[in-house]
Amino acid sequence: MRRVLVANRGEIAVRVVKACFDEGLESVLVVSDADRDTLAARLADRVVVVGPAPAIESYLSIDRVIAAATYADADAVHPGYGFLSERPELVDACEEYGLTFVGPPADVMRRAGSKLGAREVAESVGIPTGRGTTGLRTVDEAIDAAEALDNYPLLLKASAGGGGRGMTIIRKPEDLLEHFTRASNEAERAFGDGTVYMEPYIENARHIEVQVIADTHGNVVHLGERDCSAQRRYQKIVEEAPSVGLPAALVEQIRQAAVDLARALNYVGAGTVEFLVDVEKSAFIFLEVNARVQVEHPVTEMISGIDIVREQLRVARGEPLSFTQDDVYFRGHAIEVRINAEDAQNNFAPTPGTIEEWTVPQGAGIRVDTYAHPGARVSPYYDSLVAKLIVHAESRDEAVRLMSRALDKVAITGIKTTVDVHRAIMADDEFATRPITTKWIEERFLPAWQPS
Repeated sequence: MRRVLVANRGEIAVRVVKACFDEGLESVLVVSDADRDTLAARLADRVVVVGPAPAIESYLSIDRVIAAATYADADAVHPGYGFLSERPELVDACEEYGLTFVGPPADVMRRAGSKLGAREVAESVGIPTGRGTTGLRTVDEAIDAAEALDNYPLLLKASAGGGGRGMTIIRKPEDLLEHFTRASNEAERAFGDGTVYMEPYIENARHIEVQVIADTHGNVVHLGERDCSAQRRYQKIVEEAPSVGLPAALVEQIRQAAVDLARALNYVGAGTVEFLVDVEKSAFIFLEVNARVQVEHPVTEMISGIDIVREQLRVARGEPLSFTQDDVYFRGHAIEVRINAEDAQNNFAPTPGTIEEWTVPQGAGIRVDTYAHPGARVSPYYDSLVAKLIVHAESRDEAVRLMSRALDKVAITGIKTTVDVHRAIMADDEFATRPITTKWIEERFLPAWQPS
């Protein structure tokens, strides 16, 4: 493996290009017309324009990505996250054209990418999953299934998707009549599969996920867990590692469950196994598998000292992991905030535009993953994530204080961002002093938040 096509954009494209450089690999970046002069394009060894700005005609086109790889004589494809990163059809195409895909094989991705399929594998190795339904195609099927479960509230979810699309809380049968068709249609539009299913909804839950990485030599290692409970509309806002306030025995069970599932899937590469923890019962259930690198991978890197993206590249080259489970240890606490180009006072509406001033902090324990700089254009065609600000300190209390100081040094003009929201979260006594649940942002923090 000598030349890697980076099939993504934004901060993750910058991240992968840098990892390629560190591994002595050439990088070829695919770009749309809108991204010809981005930071990632400036850093990559070579750039190939694959289409116009709309993602469906560029970053989401398997044919154009493969054509770019063959044109540039690349021998591998790194998908980043989002876009084509969890499309097994891309993996199939890479195999057909003799390209190495930096990620799991297509059959593994198909099993992991189906929430129902992954749930079956989890159950086969004894991982708690909650008593849910099979795939549902009609509202009548859903009503019958809900009656059989007899355990409201329920959560209606898309089998093929993620990111909160198609997810709806069902508290009574009438809710199914109102929401089923919309949820199924939304899943069909987003993922090409309108199959949905239901599982018990946990009122007081924490979102805990485990980073795993596996090679082609039978080694599977976890890099600890992350707490991603700070969410708005099922979208993560703040992530941290490790989790706090959970019994040590429960944390170890969750970590081992992730490793067991990765082994059962014959997983290869970096992936994340997500769980929900019932705070009242101190119990966990399997949620889903993300068969790619996660947005929030930096917090794991900060506490473990392991470069996850470089390990992805090494695994793709056929190398064994450079460490064993016994080599992995964790130091301190890390927090990441997602700085989005959004107007928090206008229901977090996207705010594309041109960045004028861009000042971010530097110093010990501070990391910024971004594509932004003065003059950079935040496009209306893509996700609103502009940067990730990550801090690392010896304890969670110190990490919260460091993040507060770091956020105070951020100065961005030309676009509206979510920086003020993050400043307020870090200053909130509830967030600072005890673990929060997945409902905290929407039910407690945002209703009381007053923009500065």
